[in-house]
Amino acid sequence: MTSGSPAPIDLRSDTITTPDEPMRTAMAGAEVGDNVIDTDPTIVELEERAADMLGMEAALWTPSGTMANLIALSLQLQRGDRFLAPRGAHVLANELGSAAWLAGGMPDPVEHDAGPGRPTPATVRAAAGPPNGPYYTLRTTLLSLENTHNASGGAITPPEEHAQLVATARDCGLNVHLDGARLWNAAAALDLPPAALTVGVDSVSACLSKGLGAPVGSVVAGEAEFVERARRMRQMLGGGVRQGGVLAAAGLVALERVGDLQRDHANARTLATGLAELGWDVEEPQTNILLAAVPDVALALERLRGLGILALPMAGKVRFVLHRDVSDDDVEEALRRIREERG
Repeated sequence: MTSGSPAPIDLRSDTITTPDEPMRTAMAGAEVGDNVIDTDPTIVELEERAADMLGMEAALWTPSGTMANLIALSLQLQRGDRFLAPRGAHVLANELGSAAWLAGGMPDPVEHDAGPGRPTPATVRAAAGPPNGPYYTLRTTLLSLENTHNASGGAITPPEEHAQLVATARDCGLNVHLDGARLWNAAAALDLPPAALTVGVDSVSACLSKGLGAPVGSVVAGEAEFVERARRMRQMLGGGVRQGGVLAAAGLVALERVGDLQRDHANARTLATGLAELGWDVEEPQTNILLAAVPDVALALERLRGLGILALPMAGKVRFVLHRDVSDDDVEEALRRIREERG
């Protein structure tokens, strides 16, 4: 911002948070080892804690959510296999085609006919096709779900619908991967343990730097045998860090903060209510992401930037993301600026 401009209120993403003093202290004092040669004790502690929270047998720390998803897809797809994912899923739209380029899968989007971010079991069944078609037809082997669904405004798949989708995938002979980058948000919103939202999946990824405040890191989890293979794949992809306990320590602090996400959800509702009162076409947020339909997204973002409010485009709309570095007062200030600009 230029001199005299209002202090920015950054609503671009829940990844822009910076580690606070307790997290930095934990990082500075972390016990470390070489996580490639043998193990790093703090990474091991984080992986065990994450596996327990996610209801999985084992977990593996990765530098990013994109790597976590790529590992899961690479281990569950053979080259040329088709996989299904809800339209607009992160693995389809935001990971630079790595699912096709590196994992070798043929992505096929399925529509959100059960609600934002989630297909019906009938749609999954129809898309999967018969399990034993002629040899020259595409072979569908995997369903990749996303909870919460980013491009649908942080939409939640509730546990009963998750269970139906997993059961349908099993009937169709499909494995199931869950991109749970913001699974913590879904769990906090539903007041359920994260493990209640992973039942039946073969693998799940979850991010530590979205909403929880860690500077970097995700996990991918599944059965112990899957995680051992995942460890080799992580090394292939360049994710074999050495004294990674410095980063894992931040992740351990982050996992203690899942309950804090409810404040972000409340702030998203406050922002949505305020924008609606000002005439904005907004969708009621289920978690910490708010989508607003505007006639011209680029123009709206430019006008917001002029007010010191930073947002990003998503799914043809303006996306606001609430996070731990945005206070209740910041939300009220953002609404005040928009109100005054509107006149």
